Amino acid sequence: MPGMAQALPLPKYHQIYLVLREQLHEGRFQGGLPGELALMRQFGVARVTIRRALQELAGEGLITRERGRGTRAVTPGETAHRRPRAGASAVKTARLNGLLENLISTSLNTTVRVLEVAEVAASAEVAEALSLAPGAPVQKAVRVRSTRDGPLSHITTWVPAALARGFGRRELARKPILLLLEESGVRLGGAQQRISARLADAQTAAHLGVAVGSALLAVRRLIHDEEGRPVQWLHGLYRPDRYEYQMQLSRVGDIDARVWVSRELTAQFH
Repeated sequence: MPGMAQALPLPKYHQIYLVLREQLHEGRFQGGLPGELALMRQFGVARVTIRRALQELAGEGLITRERGRGTRAVTPGETAHRRPRAGASAVKTARLNGLLENLISTSLNTTVRVLEVAEVAASAEVAEALSLAPGAPVQKAVRVRSTRDGPLSHITTWVPAALARGFGRRELARKPILLLLEESGVRLGGAQQRISARLADAQTAAHLGVAVGSALLAVRRLIHDEEGRPVQWLHGLYRPDRYEYQMQLSRVGDIDARVWVSRELTAQFH
């Protein structure tokens, strides 16, 4: 990556932090992160800037730094036991019928641009989500969906390669992956969904037409079949000015122990 753009509205260290965090989530540093000097050359900044970015990553528990051993990514297994921070993502098990209806409605009223489709080796994070061995083949697809007003979402999906043999770039440009999986014979069961917020990194910001550091709605969704086997893992980033997520809630239980439960999930865009 060339030197950081001077006009971006975030400090240089935070821009670098965003880029490295995205690459860590993609599993690019299984053998360890580049050294400080290499990162200084890559981003064209001073050592103090690189160290500040690495401190941010270490503070989030994404990397560990040991004298004489360098900097390495923290594996999913190492973070599984950690307690989530205040304000951590909400997890929701969604009904697939309503989810498919939303996807079909979205596909009819938006256009999709396929940025990337490739069979890749599953990173440790992807393999854990899909219950595969690390390095197992998966289809990775990256798409940008747009309304008439402009870009709406940046979606990255991973599907076990054996389930994705029947579709590629052409099919992904025309239909949601869940419909393609159903057409391939997969009997969809349910979905576990995590919703949070995230700041746009440089690459995503360019695709969605927003400034680096803009707040985005972040969705992680794991789809499984009727036997409980994972069939798709999705990372979605949505512009909040063009997309909203709604739930209808009802109160159930006795007076002393009433809780709010979701009856329906809907997604709307404008």
